[in-house]
Amino acid sequence: MKDPDGRLSERKKMILRAIVEAHIDKGEPVGSKYLTQSNDIAFSPATVRNEMAELEEMGYLEQPHTSAGRVPSELGYRFYVDSLMNSYRLTKDELDELNGIVKVKEAELDKIIEQAGKLFSHVTNYTAITVRPKPQNVKVKRFSTVPVDINSYVLVVVTDSGQAATKLIRTPCDLSALIVGRLADVLNTSLTGVSVNDLPLSEIAKMKARMGDYGLLIDPVVKFVHDTLAEIDRGDVRIEGVNRLLDYPEYADVKELQNLIGSLESKDELIDLISNSEKDTINILIGKENAVDTMNKSSIIFKTITSNGKVIGAIGVIGPRRMDYSKVVTTLDTLSQKIKELFRHTTPRLSDGKSNTGKDKKNGG
Repeated sequence: MKDPDGRLSERKKMILRAIVEAHIDKGEPVGSKYLTQSNDIAFSPATVRNEMAELEEMGYLEQPHTSAGRVPSELGYRFYVDSLMNSYRLTKDELDELNGIVKVKEAELDKIIEQAGKLFSHVTNYTAITVRPKPQNVKVKRFSTVPVDINSYVLVVVTDSGQAATKLIRTPCDLSALIVGRLADVLNTSLTGVSVNDLPLSEIAKMKARMGDYGLLIDPVVKFVHDTLAEIDRGDVRIEGVNRLLDYPEYADVKELQNLIGSLESKDELIDLISNSEKDTINILIGKENAVDTMNKSSIIFKTITSNGKVIGAIGVIGPRRMDYSKVVTTLDTLSQKIKELFRHTTPRLSDGKSNTGKDKKNGG
């Protein structure tokens, strides 16, 4: 919002900025006396009170209690973020912490994003959210099979979206290394690049025929692949520093805090929110701008992370509406650049499947 109608004079903008930043810092309503004692506001108390009253009438400020000072409204925060916010200068210690992400070598993609979330939470003192968004039409890229003993083998499934999953499959029949290798060949010939949901029964029958007496190996594999792709399609959310919400009086209501944490843990709403967001830019949603009801008293700031033009995840924070927007935006922008630098100099490995799909699949088929 760039004040296209020119409704705010420079004096009103100066006072609004001072109120927003004072409220972010103190967490209390801001009065005219406090502002006139500031070196940045050189107007009389009467002038400041009149301007504050007009800002309230225009919807930029709210007065929570009679005779109390004012606090920014959602409109006030939005105008501040869009038009008034100054850039934050990271300290040397903060930069050193963020530079730590570049030191990660040969890490898995999900571990890099997870580590970035921990750094983001620590530097900003807000609860960090890391998201692996919903892939579009995930398919299997390749299969591998590893014999374990005469009645079991490990199946490895790698998808075209960069995730991997493993499962120990037990069978009633005796298996040789030759049979386990043939199974991998049949799967790679018939199932790679194909959506399992669209796989016709006739193709499953052909795979069983190719396996001969070992056709019974096909059904548990198809079921596992179907379940794995369905799980990956839901995406994933990790929360870092959820206890930091307790640092802010805005979350003193236990029931509201429980509802908020419940939304974070349920994941689906956050995945949808971030998957449908604007890419390659910092998204800032203030209060009711957020479509998730339990977050309408909070602000969420996030940015998608891309590699080779493909979205591989997102990093953000959630906190009170009086969030330190300037610091969060600068930190997020710096951190995302560090991650891109990491991708330019290393080739992150695929996960072994124990973390990407959220479960370590070790049960028999």
